Amino acid sequence: MTSIDATAPAATATLREDARTIGLIGLAHGSSHFFHLLLPPLFPFLIHDFGFSYSELGLLVSVFFVISGVGQALSGFIVDRVGARPVMFFALSCFAAAGVVASLAGGYAGLMAAAALAGLGNAPFHPVDFTILNKRVSPQRLGHGFSVHGISGNLGWATAPVFMAGITAATGSWRTACLCGGVLAAVVLAIMVWNRDALDDRRGAVAAAQAKAAAAAAAGTVAEHPMAFLKLPSVWLCFSFFFWTTCSLSVIQSFASPTLQKMYGLPLSVTSLVVTGYMLCGAAGMVVGGFLAGRVVRLERTITVCMLTTAAMLVVAGTGWLPGMGAMVLVALAGVGTGLAGPSRDMLIKRAAPPGATGRVYGTVYSGLDLGFCTAAPVFGAMLDAGMTSGIFYGSAAALVLGVASAGVVGVGVAARAAQQRAASAATA
Repeated sequence: MTSIDATAPAATATLREDARTIGLIGLAHGSSHFFHLLLPPLFPFLIHDFGFSYSELGLLVSVFFVISGVGQALSGFIVDRVGARPVMFFALSCFAAAGVVASLAGGYAGLMAAAALAGLGNAPFHPVDFTILNKRVSPQRLGHGFSVHGISGNLGWATAPVFMAGITAATGSWRTACLCGGVLAAVVLAIMVWNRDALDDRRGAVAAAQAKAAAAAAAGTVAEHPMAFLKLPSVWLCFSFFFWTTCSLSVIQSFASPTLQKMYGLPLSVTSLVVTGYMLCGAAGMVVGGFLAGRVVRLERTITVCMLTTAAMLVVAGTGWLPGMGAMVLVALAGVGTGLAGPSRDMLIKRAAPPGATGRVYGTVYSGLDLGFCTAAPVFGAMLDAGMTSGIFYGSAAALVLGVASAGVVGVGVAARAAQQRAASAATA
């Protein structure tokens, strides 16, 4: 395999090398999304065996995302210091342990420990994944890498309920399903260890750091503080973008099915398919979005058009103008817009991140995803309890609009910085 410098990674990578790295990252990312749903598909079985309430079981989900969100912000610093690969191995080990602990749980404490382990495993994945992709994949194929990354996440979400509920139904034991989930994580870990050379993001890192320090010393400058990136408005705008768009996604995942049932009188057995449809349409959109991200200069414009289109479709679904099946199909198709925007979103963050702070920036901004999941469910759940059915779709659309506003400001800043760099280059030429 060709040696690839971590600081200029991808210029010499072949298509085969890029495809190998992208495929491995996709598998790992899909595994992380799978473990978002390790326990929720089993809630009816846990209620039957232990007598828990939905609020108690919902707290397990909250614990997962609180630990994941806090850990994600912190793990970016670890990734930048020790490299992404060992952190990935640790995360997958946590998933395997979570499956085993859940299978042995004798009560609420055991399930809480499993949720905590799964949240700890989920925490580093975005800093890990994007650090490896940015440092190993060729620039001309990076958009496709982001596309595969997003698609694999959607497929992980789509696979988990079928896997967990299917094994439980086949064996009559939710414990067996949890154990199989742990085995799945162990298999993925073994694949990553076997292919560890394709995940090495540290080649040339020491030499690059020494060269950077020497250049700074020669120029008489002081090395930048590791926390300096937190002063950048673009970091917090990206954080807010993830928060709002995840709020919208959380609403669709959690409440689109019962909302369609209440508004249009469709059976839940039918409306439950809307989330799968939304995710599959999102995955299809990401395939095309990978090409857009590699060719479009003003990425925020792609994000704006795609997400505003999605928001408009959700508003129409909320009006009650369409027949029930028409509204359900429209909500599912709305996933195409968010899918198209996904790779452009990730590329925009890359352009907004200062050099050498990839892990920290991705860790911080992606923690907005965890906060969005934690916040949206109780707020919109209360709206649904209050009979505000149309408000579910209107609120999801409004969250997308707020996300678009954040992305637009980030894009303007990135464009201004690029113009300044071009002007400076022209002046010194």
